[in-house]
Amino acid sequence: MAPMPTAAPRPDAPRPPRLEAAGLLNHVFAFSSRAARMLPVAQPARYGVALERDVAWRAPLPSAPDAHLLDVYRPVGAAGPLPVVIYLHGGGFRGLDKDTHWVMGIGFANAGYLVFNVNYRLAPRHRFPAAAEDACEAWIWAVRNAARFGGDPARIVVAGESAGANLAAVVGVATAWRREEPWARAAFDEGVSPCAIAPACGILQVSDPGRFARRKNIGRLTNSVISGCFYGYVGRDEDPTGDHGLADPLVVVERAPPPHRPMAPTFLAVGTRDPLLDDTRRFAAALASHGSPVEARYYKGMEHAFHAWMVRPQARLCWGDQLRFLGGYSGAAKA
Repeated sequence: MAPMPTAAPRPDAPRPPRLEAAGLLNHVFAFSSRAARMLPVAQPARYGVALERDVAWRAPLPSAPDAHLLDVYRPVGAAGPLPVVIYLHGGGFRGLDKDTHWVMGIGFANAGYLVFNVNYRLAPRHRFPAAAEDACEAWIWAVRNAARFGGDPARIVVAGESAGANLAAVVGVATAWRREEPWARAAFDEGVSPCAIAPACGILQVSDPGRFARRKNIGRLTNSVISGCFYGYVGRDEDPTGDHGLADPLVVVERAPPPHRPMAPTFLAVGTRDPLLDDTRRFAAALASHGSPVEARYYKGMEHAFHAWMVRPQARLCWGDQLRFLGGYSGAAKA
């Protein structure tokens, strides 16, 4: 399937309420995350982690000058080469960034990983396939540059939550199936696969956002936020029930023939109160149908992206489960 063009929104187009709802929640999370970052408990050095900020992994674009920067988190004094995590933040494809997701960088680095915490282009200014293209290009950059930061390019984990989980799954699919999109084919042709992927609480099918409301009452606000993922990322003029290729990595895997290379071992985590729960269930079943190693964990009573709040017992349990699984494939010292 040929890649879809990235459409810019009409300057005179009104902002739909569903996009306003998603934007409001992103602003609340961003404010709380950045405020928490100022606390002593959030300083990387407290955990034996060094931070190198704003490394350019691609030439900047005038329309998105910060979109192609990443932060590097390293465990201080660890003997290399280290296993690597590429982390792709959530935010409904249209908000947040590496700076709101510092806790993920510290968490993985504290477990023995070299972490590339990545920015990418955001919707609606940069619609699909911009973010998916960036995820694949960041993967290629990491394979080629991990060694100069002390990482092992043969042991790279791709992780993310929510929209970032979608993008982590895209990298997993692009490195397992030889596809027609030039940016996906470039990731495949690099000839290296992730040692594991960890898409947490993912919106793994962006199309047909009404499917969640058809299953159960999820509330108007939640429904607006989920709809905003499609209409912001793919576009208001697109058929939400159509074929959107790698905007829907879940659907691709469900419909795909056997992969050209084995799909990376996959750890899936989601709370049982997360409205996106069914995407994780379906993805686990689809991966298993291809014989891919997959472990899905469902955390009772937990909401969307609960594991970002590490003070919660279920979040700590999730991190322990995730690090154990990933360590089995990456050889991380603190698995």
